[in-house]
This record gives sequence, structure tokens and C-alpha cells, in this order.
Amino acid sequence: MSPITDPAVEAYLEAHTSAPTEALAALAAETRETLPAPQMLTGTVEGRFLELLVWAARPRLVLELGTFSGYSALSMAPALPEGGRIVTCEVSDVHADVAQRHIDQSPHAASIEIRRGPALETIADLDGPFDLVFIDADKPGYVAYYDAVLPKLGERGLILADNTLWSGRVADPSDTDERTEGMRAFNEHVRADTRVVSVMLSVRDGITLIRRV
Repeated sequence: MSPITDPAVEAYLEAHTSAPTEALAALAAETRETLPAPQMLTGTVEGRFLELLVWAARPRLVLELGTFSGYSALSMAPALPEGGRIVTCEVSDVHADVAQRHIDQSPHAASIEIRRGPALETIADLDGPFDLVFIDADKPGYVAYYDAVLPKLGERGLILADNTLWSGRVADPSDTDERTEGMRAFNEHVRADTRVVSVMLSVRDGITLIRRV
């Protein structure tokens, strides 16, 4: 993932965002040192952004598609209301094992459940309603994930889709990479959907907030 904004601005943003906890900093360090594609890490700015959205929305049920090493789930968990929970989906056992270990070591183990396997199968098994959905999984699958969760979204539910600017590559018509095309298709799908209102933000790699009309 290439930065969208000037690296100096990115550094300034992070320096002026509340620092992560020691546990999250340790998780981030382990992710960068041991897992492939460490650029998928949510990181300080987006982690705090997710935490504040959860604090404001007070969701009872959060669904996350794409656990990776658990940083985003562990960022959101402290802001959950009493009785709130997170179900997070991960297809990679390597990623899920790292995330589970850090979740088990945290004070939030009782409120975070990792579901292993294809996310669409997990969505089909869950009744909802989902109060907040964070989509951060394989890019060609975004449209299918969105269409699967939207009917189960709560009355005041929010969908957050990550990487919607895809390092700015979505705006380059010459880029025909499968992942770029997947993000482009998702962005157009949401824009054309009269059932929702959405806003695309340039937070980190682009994040789109979506609610039903």
C-alpha cells in the first residue's frame, strides 16, 4: 500500500493521534516482523478512528470481515458498550492464530469471537442485526460482502469499507489489476445504490462510511 498523502503529512497525522496502547504497539511490531503483507495492518490513525466510531455508535454487534492479526478488533473492543461483542472473520489460520493469541492476552477476550473460514458462510450463519460492519477482506469480494450484510444491517447500522482509494489506483484507468478493479466495482456499486447514503474519506488508504436511507 502506497501512501495517498505526503509521507510527512502521514507522520504528522500519526504524531497528533493518541498513541496506541502498549499491547497494540506490541501487536503491530509482531505483525510487521513476522507476517507477510504487514501493510495490511490497520495502524494507529485508523485504529483510533474505528475506536471513536464504536464509542459514538455504541454497537451491540460488530461484524468484521478480515481479522488479519487482530489489531482492528482490539482497537474497537475497548469502546464497546456493556454487552457488546465483535464477530471477526478470517480465512487464514496463520493470521487467526496470531490474532487469537493477542485477543486471549487482552481484557477483551470475552467480547471478541474469531470465525474461521469464508466470510460469506459466516454472514449466512449470523442472524444480525449488525450495528457496525467493517469490511477489510479480499478486494474482489467486496461487492458480494456488501450485498450479503446490507439486508442484515440494523436500523442505525453503519458499514465501513476499508481501502476504497487503494493507494489512489482506483483513479487510474490504466490500472487493471484484479484488486484495483474489485475496489473500483465496489465504489461504483455503492455510489449507484439508492438504498444507502455514503461518504468516502481519505483516512489512510480510503475508508467509506455507508448507512441505509
